[in-house]
Amino acid sequence: MLPAKKNPAQLGFFVLLEDLVTRKHPLFILANQINWQQFEDAFSPLYCANNGRPAKSIRLMVGLLLLKHIRNVSDESIVEQWTENIYYQYFCGETNFVPCAPCEASELVHFRKRIGAKGIELIFKESVRLNGEDAKEESIKADTTVQEKNITFPTDAKLHRKIIEKCQALRKKEGLPVRQSYTRTLKDLGMDQRFRSHPKNKGKAKKADQKVKTIAGRLVREIERNLPPRSIYQKDIALFQQVPEQTKTSKNKIYSLHEPEVKCIAKGKAHKKYEFGNKASISVTENTGVIVGALSFRNPYDGNTLNEVIKQYESIFGKAPRHLTVDRGYRGKKQIGETEIHSPKPFNDKTLNKYQQRKLRKRFRRRAGIEPVIGHLKTDHRLGRNFYKGIIGDEINVLLAAAAYNCKRMMNKWRESIFDFFQNLFFHLLFSKKILFGELKQGF
Repeated sequence: MLPAKKNPAQLGFFVLLEDLVTRKHPLFILANQINWQQFEDAFSPLYCANNGRPAKSIRLMVGLLLLKHIRNVSDESIVEQWTENIYYQYFCGETNFVPCAPCEASELVHFRKRIGAKGIELIFKESVRLNGEDAKEESIKADTTVQEKNITFPTDAKLHRKIIEKCQALRKKEGLPVRQSYTRTLKDLGMDQRFRSHPKNKGKAKKADQKVKTIAGRLVREIERNLPPRSIYQKDIALFQQVPEQTKTSKNKIYSLHEPEVKCIAKGKAHKKYEFGNKASISVTENTGVIVGALSFRNPYDGNTLNEVIKQYESIFGKAPRHLTVDRGYRGKKQIGETEIHSPKPFNDKTLNKYQQRKLRKRFRRRAGIEPVIGHLKTDHRLGRNFYKGIIGDEINVLLAAAAYNCKRMMNKWRESIFDFFQNLFFHLLFSKKILFGELKQGF
């Protein structure tokens, strides 16, 4: 059910938060710059009108999501910090200090599922609007990166062990009969699987891996025989059957049982040969560095992501960008609609004069500015490790990270403007004081 509307004009018994906070604080300025009403209008139809328990405030939930990615903390941490930070409470729409938790951490999960990827995209568009004229450049640059999923490094031995654990848990839950539990056998095999890098243990570990795989296949077949034909576990059984059958050259391999959509992506990094997750595309304005595009894909060729990048830009600004600068991973694409695609190449074309070559060379140098933006998204705004579940979780995480980056950019800009103002004021007073003392000395 929709929450009851608060009257902001009604005075509280205690001191208002607005009187306690500093009005020059970036979070205070950001809270007054965001158009919160559009979230109320967009998300209110997702709630029941007059049935059930009243929900938490929409501004509260949207504010918590933004603060979580701005400060790079978990759901549990942001709920805990909210009770201690008056700026967080003011940002989320509270008028008086609230000493208790605003909600349970799990309610943020339900809210993300409720509004979906389209709702998160609305939050991202608002973050682009906050940057004003800086975001309205007609020249942008794009690049892709890997958004790693929160899974362990996949190996066949790990997957087979997890299948055995899940089959045993399913057997206990449903009370299914099995001929053998393999508890002692698996313990002995686990001892044999250790220290496989040593030459003397390599053959023993390989035989143990094969036996564990055989046991996993036996348990899956036995549970499948004992389950009813139309069981709710048929999808899980099909997944368990696919893992032992896959080989090194198989396509659409399973790397995680709880995240089967994960892809293995090789970006040619020396320190990390393979990354397991999905591909994220980031678009940034050429000169000001505002993120104007954030999309999630599985693992396509980079050039095939440009159509969606341009569509997202059009949905925000109503027109396509004039220039789009990319790296050599996008080779083969030169123009899409009205947008020219520029990628680095040797200037052997005699149709280009020296001025045009110099201009393109500067643009390609400037394109490298997207790399630190991606680095900040990964280290500061939770793009480096995606904890959200499923394909929708991939879309939500990249959009929230980009929205947090844009908000943080404006907060830093306001902080610098305030610092410059006081610095200029200090030097002005100091300079005027020196002139005053100089005039007094001349008078004496």
